[in-house]
Amino acid sequence: MTLQRTPLYQRHVALGGRLVEFGGWEMPVQYSGIVAEHLATRRAMGLFDVSHMGEFELRGPGAVAFLERAVSNRVADLAVGRCRYALLCNEAGGVLDDLLYYRLAADHLLLVVNAGNIAGDLAWLQGLAPSDCELTDQSAASGLLALQGPGSRDLLVSLLGAAGETLAGLRYYQFATFELAGAAVLISRTGYTGGPGYELCCPAEAVGALWDLLLAAGAPTGLLPVGLGARDTLRLEAGFCLHGHELTPRRNPLEAGLARFVDLGQPFVGRDALAAVAAAGPADRLTGVEVVGRGVIREGAMITVGGEPCGSLTSGTFSPLLERSIGLGYVPAALPDGAAVEVLVRGKPLPCRLTTPPFYKP
Repeated sequence: MTLQRTPLYQRHVALGGRLVEFGGWEMPVQYSGIVAEHLATRRAMGLFDVSHMGEFELRGPGAVAFLERAVSNRVADLAVGRCRYALLCNEAGGVLDDLLYYRLAADHLLLVVNAGNIAGDLAWLQGLAPSDCELTDQSAASGLLALQGPGSRDLLVSLLGAAGETLAGLRYYQFATFELAGAAVLISRTGYTGGPGYELCCPAEAVGALWDLLLAAGAPTGLLPVGLGARDTLRLEAGFCLHGHELTPRRNPLEAGLARFVDLGQPFVGRDALAAVAAAGPADRLTGVEVVGRGVIREGAMITVGGEPCGSLTSGTFSPLLERSIGLGYVPAALPDGAAVEVLVRGKPLPCRLTTPPFYKP
């Protein structure tokens, strides 16, 4: 299989990035090392190439009404200049994908979807037959970076000159367009690390110059390029779901603890199934899992109580910041936080306890 590459591929090679396959893309898993990149993001800044993500545009008088049939969250009350998180669900309420949508104008929206789901999401949305709006795939024409960490705002403010005041005033899940590195760049106060940061969307042909500018300007204050490895450890510390792990067509957003992103008052695909789950209460729930003592837990490991199987891990890692192993997994809804459980590691039970994510709060 021929892997796709982002416009920054040669820069990743030049920086010594170790490249791996991810969702059909050849992406850097690390540069200087996962621990160093993780801690740089928490303490200074990390720069991520997320240009493999998909971007769709919706335009036309029916764009808002169409999207409200497609996603689990509200759209009509979203102000221009704001973005929101939602799920694409199947008729049974299972999660096909999770995404962000940005309101660019009254009848113009931008959707950012997961890289491995671009083709499937596009076909699914087209299957809903939008008749009074136009849906276009802008993925190949778009570049996307994430600048995350406590120094990210000051760095961007310093680069934007007079427009820096506008950037500094952005609230969480708000965005604006700025001139940077010779291009129009949509900058949103969003991210996937659980800490402060921004995501920057620009034309694909401009993303290289933008990457170079940020990397050079941030290096004196500790910015590092960050690969997929630290991106995963960072999102796990924040307790964020990852599609294909915590979110799948066999799991619904209520089980995953995402009820706040589900508006059962609108008739989206999967709404009836989720209303029934809400009325009865989910049978399972997504929980945080912390190791008590030493040992590392990994995705797929069985969770037991008193030796009896009760669930499995969807993600697991060692947290560089917390210096202990953490994970996410599904267990029966009746099993409370604080419960003592075991996770089987190479067939041996490792003592753990259940907890409510996030594991880390800035």
